[in-house]
Amino acid sequence: MKNNETQLILRPVDGDNWRDVAKLKVAEAQREFVAEPSYYLALCCYGEAWHPVAVYLGAQVIGFMMWAVDPADESCWLGGILIDHNYQRRGYGYQAVKKVIMMLAQEHGYQHFALSYSPNNAAKYLYRKLGFIETNEWEGDEVVDRLSLVR
Repeated sequence: MKNNETQLILRPVDGDNWRDVAKLKVAEAQREFVAEPSYYLALCCYGEAWHPVAVYLGAQVIGFMMWAVDPADESCWLGGILIDHNYQRRGYGYQAVKKVIMMLAQEHGYQHFALSYSPNNAAKYLYRKLGFIETNEWEGDEVVDRLSLVR
């Protein structure tokens, strides 16, 4: 375990931290793949399915993601995954996704996870490293990957 892994914590987005989440920025090259955090926050507030999570390094918000359950197959979807450009390339994205999967498995019992991404998005390599497997499924124009904790 890396030293910085113990400092990374997940917290629900709430009235105290939503502004810090809204200020997050991804690298310029990622903007075609990731929406602004304010879009994801609105989706969480008004979309009725997504639950927002802030990623903290110590007391600093450095990232965001959201999760929802697909009632059709009970898989837990992850979306809006982003780490602020000032904190990228340090393994925080990997750690954050790993932590949210473990949290959702422990607190809610979810064992099957899914996410989607543009075929050109380099984040697919991070998802492979976490054990996600590309499927033949598509969500609009995005590839769907799945991970099962059940062996």
